[in-house]
Amino acid sequence: MKQLYGYPESLKKVQTKYCGGCGHGIIHRIITELIDELEMREKTVITNPVGCAIWADLYFDLDSVQPAHGRTPAAATGVKRVLPDHLVICYQGDGDMAAIGTAEMIHAANRGEKFTTIFVNNAIYGMTGGQMAPTTLIGQKAATAPLGRDADYAGMGYPIRVAELVAQLEGSRYIARGAVNNAANVRKTKTYIKKAFEAQLRGIGSTMVEIVSQCPTNWGMDAGESIEWLEENMLPFYKLGEIKNTLEGAS
Repeated sequence: MKQLYGYPESLKKVQTKYCGGCGHGIIHRIITELIDELEMREKTVITNPVGCAIWADLYFDLDSVQPAHGRTPAAATGVKRVLPDHLVICYQGDGDMAAIGTAEMIHAANRGEKFTTIFVNNAIYGMTGGQMAPTTLIGQKAATAPLGRDADYAGMGYPIRVAELVAQLEGSRYIARGAVNNAANVRKTKTYIKKAFEAQLRGIGSTMVEIVSQCPTNWGMDAGESIEWLEENMLPFYKLGEIKNTLEGAS
């Protein structure tokens, strides 16, 4: 029997540290499949910071840099400028990118730095215990918002749509938002990431793919419930699709 679906060479065969039902493992699979398809394994560097993203270098069988919390875009900028022929991936979670790393993210995109950001949005701080993140939805419960996020209470404010924010910047060239809640969205997300990677390899400006993902542990749900909750609550607010695409005719 012919084997049609194999194990990516760029993905290590080790036991995962991620919680059951977490979307990070699926996202790792997508990224490593694309690295192999593009034949860029020997010329790829992933930068992954504090947060659940910190485990990425355990699974990606390629070069990696682990920057300080929130400083991933700065590290990715340095790597890409020194190694312009490499595929440089900035792999960040919502707490890291949309909170402590906001300034780094905004200015790197505005400068049009030619790396690709993979932004995993599960609407909560995953590794540190489920605190409210900048992307936490109104009414969503968190360790620091036990009654649910209230925009008018204690300075909680509103959830940030990061993809739409970055899309307004002149230096950003391709911005999309996918999800990993079902097979169809996994395939679409892979298409978005492939476009972003190919744009980077063509030397086009800043590219980012936001991925809406499950976090069953910190949402207090099992894996199935987390997918249902994501579909009913996150996807109506974080609309999927290509948000900005200026790649046509770009060189």
